[in-house]
Amino acid sequence: MAKITAGTDSSSEIGGAGKTGGEASSDTKSASESAQPEPDSPSSSQKKSNWISRFFKRNKNNNFRNKLSDALTTNSPHSADFAVGERTMLRNILLLQDVRVEDIMIPRVEIEAVDIDTPFGELLVLFEESDHSRMPVYGETLDDPRGMIHIRDLMAHLTTTSVDKRKYKSKLSLDLSKVDLSKKLSKLNIIRKVLFVPPSMLAADLLTRMQATRTQIALVIDEYGGTDGLISLEDIVEVIVGDIEDEHDDDETLIVELGDGRLQCDARAEIEDIQEILGSNFDVGEHAQDADTIGGVIFSLLGRVPVKGEMVVAFGYEFNIIDADPRRVKAVDMRPVKRSSSAK
Repeated sequence: MAKITAGTDSSSEIGGAGKTGGEASSDTKSASESAQPEPDSPSSSQKKSNWISRFFKRNKNNNFRNKLSDALTTNSPHSADFAVGERTMLRNILLLQDVRVEDIMIPRVEIEAVDIDTPFGELLVLFEESDHSRMPVYGETLDDPRGMIHIRDLMAHLTTTSVDKRKYKSKLSLDLSKVDLSKKLSKLNIIRKVLFVPPSMLAADLLTRMQATRTQIALVIDEYGGTDGLISLEDIVEVIVGDIEDEHDDDETLIVELGDGRLQCDARAEIEDIQEILGSNFDVGEHAQDADTIGGVIFSLLGRVPVKGEMVVAFGYEFNIIDADPRRVKAVDMRPVKRSSSAK
């Protein structure tokens, strides 16, 4: 496994990682360097983030920040100068200075990535099923990242290889029988560079870095060179403006009420959302400082990942782990603990 470090400037780029000692293999070098796909053109997310980045560059004076923070409080005489949405967004901008990559990254277990030897036809299916426009590329494991691929480059390869130049009359004259669906990703020359950043990097600094490199995703690398997570430009912008939903986002139901105080929860369900349903009957106490989700609270309580089928009793509730893997809880069934008649 190749060891990858984040570099002294807190971030680095890769477009074909080496097999050992940072040396690039011939296959990887051709895949990432020969074709040299164009950098991502500025997206709407990038455009929205330009003014945020300028704010941090121009307004590092603590006195200014403090005055603005005071003016945004609801009991301030100046709060009426801002609409509710404006106050929320401006407060979030100020808070972004304290947000680190590890606070908002997608954890390793949720990363959707592709093997560098995946056939072209399978890549098309994977993108259709994932609803992503970009995905990381790895060698043997996620700890051996080789870069990223963009669906736009797959489409460009599809059209380029299916044109019969002898019969070419228009851009719509394509012969898809000419496309080799078995050709491996490593031979397609479409792998792009990806940023490497440490978990401790400030989100505001990464925002500036992404703008400078015209990159929209970065892999989060831990101190041992392993892949810790993934973060996108959209993840950072959402800290400011809230969730950005597109046509591919599904309305996930993370909490299902089953009656009599019983809930079936996705482990990602927020503690605050559960408390809104159960009220003061449900209080996780000091564990709320360690985790925001029910899965995180259970992990904090036990100090380990519980196994599927395990029962945990705490906070006046029974938590039945209905789905889990060795790395995380996935789903929980919770119900109030039944009190005996003598206890009433």
